[in-house]
Amino acid sequence: MSIKSVALASTALAALAAMVGAAQADISDNVVKIGVLNDRSGLYADLSGEGSVVAARMAVEDFGGKVGDADIEVVSADHQNKPDVGSSIAREWIDQDGVDVIVDVPTSSVALAVQQVTSEKDTAFLDSGAGSTALTNDQCAPTFVHWTYDTYAMSVGTGKAVVEQGGKSWFFLTADYAFGHQLEKDTSAVVKENGGEVLGSVNHPLSTSDFSSFLLQAQASGADVIGLANAGGDTTNAIKQANSFGIVQGGQKLAALLGFITDVDALGLDVAQGLTLTTGFYWDRTDETREFADRFAEKMNGQKPTMVQAGVYSAVTHYLKAVDEIDDDGGEAVVTQMKKMPINDFFAENGKIREDGRMVHDMYLVEVKSPDQSEGKWDYYNIVKTIPGDEAFQPLDKGSCKLVSN
Repeated sequence: MSIKSVALASTALAALAAMVGAAQADISDNVVKIGVLNDRSGLYADLSGEGSVVAARMAVEDFGGKVGDADIEVVSADHQNKPDVGSSIAREWIDQDGVDVIVDVPTSSVALAVQQVTSEKDTAFLDSGAGSTALTNDQCAPTFVHWTYDTYAMSVGTGKAVVEQGGKSWFFLTADYAFGHQLEKDTSAVVKENGGEVLGSVNHPLSTSDFSSFLLQAQASGADVIGLANAGGDTTNAIKQANSFGIVQGGQKLAALLGFITDVDALGLDVAQGLTLTTGFYWDRTDETREFADRFAEKMNGQKPTMVQAGVYSAVTHYLKAVDEIDDDGGEAVVTQMKKMPINDFFAENGKIREDGRMVHDMYLVEVKSPDQSEGKWDYYNIVKTIPGDEAFQPLDKGSCKLVSN
């Protein structure tokens, strides 16, 4: 071989080595770090909290603990349902701790604050816990995916079903922050579109312990349905106090517009029986959901996963597949790849991520079983109807996301 040929070969090898090194370097610090940010001590701790951290770790373990040569780590923190706390943690995680993706984040006001940070910092944000459709409308971002549910899906599911069952007049008890107001707005629209009417509403503070004055206003309205535009501990407390006031016995119906299986467990079937709910996941739906739920329950003292916790597992798994596919953990780059890949797992069959960041998948209208129908703890739902994803979520042409091409 000539000296010139040797030199050319050496140059080519050096270039190839540089390309390989560059590809490896695209996974920052040679670690993929996942930050689970949620409520770990307040009214959303049961539906999210430690269970979402467990779900994220299960996803990492099932993926093999590595992406190529890069390790995968999971960290967690409590945002205390405060937007300033959540955004501060997100910024510190990204700037100082090398977190590459933030997941879960219940409480829409916190999620909207975190979204500003992750968009600015080119960090992926996979939301399973928050509900506001603002996240995929005016506040949409190329680094964001809304995975599990939103207020539009809840209103199309529960709101429409209750109106069709004869609940024509509504009064809302609304949690006084972004999620509650959006849920009331979306459900009001569905009620009116289906021939019902809204008689009024009252706002209550987040995580209040006393619903008496709010329930008395709802009772006095004479509405067929009292719509609970809240979640977690607020929903269970409102239902318990309504039960003690004899509101349902008096002929009015309660509609839990966002309910979780942990809420039903907290209420007990004697109180919760007959409630209509919409969910993105039920553990006892298929062999695959049962297998995941059994493994989850082993790590969570027997608790079955909520849709938020199952959604965290699904979102993290899909994210890791995308990172592995492109050898890059940059926020926009990974989310762009995630949008190209269909989702097929126990959580969603033929799921897809749209331009606006909405992950579209089937939702399920369920009715809570009576005690005599249930075969044991966590056997709480009868699936009444499957709502196809394209019907469950807001159509793209009805949204306001700047990422959507006209």
